[in-house]
Amino acid sequence: MYNKYFPENEYHTPANHKRSVWDILSLGGSAYFKIRFLKFVLQNRRYALDGVYDTARWAHSSYEIFKFVEDCGGKFHITGFDHVDAVKDEPVVFISNHMSTLETMIFPCLIAPVKEVTFVVKDNLIRSKTFGPVMRARDPIAVGRTDSRKDLMTVLNEGKEKLIKGTSIIIFPQSTRKLDCNPSEFNSLGVKLAQKNKVRIVPMAIKTDFWENGKLVKDLGIARRKKPIHIKFGEPMAIRGSGKEEHQFVVDFIQDHLREWQQE
Repeated sequence: MYNKYFPENEYHTPANHKRSVWDILSLGGSAYFKIRFLKFVLQNRRYALDGVYDTARWAHSSYEIFKFVEDCGGKFHITGFDHVDAVKDEPVVFISNHMSTLETMIFPCLIAPVKEVTFVVKDNLIRSKTFGPVMRARDPIAVGRTDSRKDLMTVLNEGKEKLIKGTSIIIFPQSTRKLDCNPSEFNSLGVKLAQKNKVRIVPMAIKTDFWENGKLVKDLGIARRKKPIHIKFGEPMAIRGSGKEEHQFVVDFIQDHLREWQQE
């Protein structure tokens, strides 16, 4: 069994999975989706403020959001759980493209049941009154995204401490959420972190535009129910030499899968 929530190497939302009655009654609108998601956030915020938002609760709350997305018409296609299982006894750096709020909500239930993990996030997220307590409870690495040199040192220094303790790190090398993967906007920070600490990387390709970014509040977007959700874990890789080849492999891995999925 790879994961208490996902025991098989692949997961595909059953074709006959029924949408929530409330989602159906919303007639495809965004109100129910936003209100229900905000309820999850406030519930988890309360757990965090009470000091009980540990890894197990984090993973479970993530799975609750996963099922909620399915109940709102989301169709997941997730492959490569064996690659997460292959590194269950070692800290690694997960490197993924970043498309929407969905991956930050869903990754915990895909990874945290197997190994301790945290994110590299924007520092304004941990300062947020709404999302801040939840993120701080998971002890992330916070960067400003305005000074690349400072961010590099923060990730390398704090990342080293976490990796030594056995905590893996999820990093989104793009400076912001993007529907594509432009190599010029995809930095090599994850590869550098892995190289410096002699740990492996696990590439991840995602297509999560089911959850559209919000216009007023970025995390409170609407659900595009006709868009399938794809997440693929790649094979763990050691960094050899300068890491340029491994970085290019990650970029190609993501671009190739995005092209494949966008043809659906």
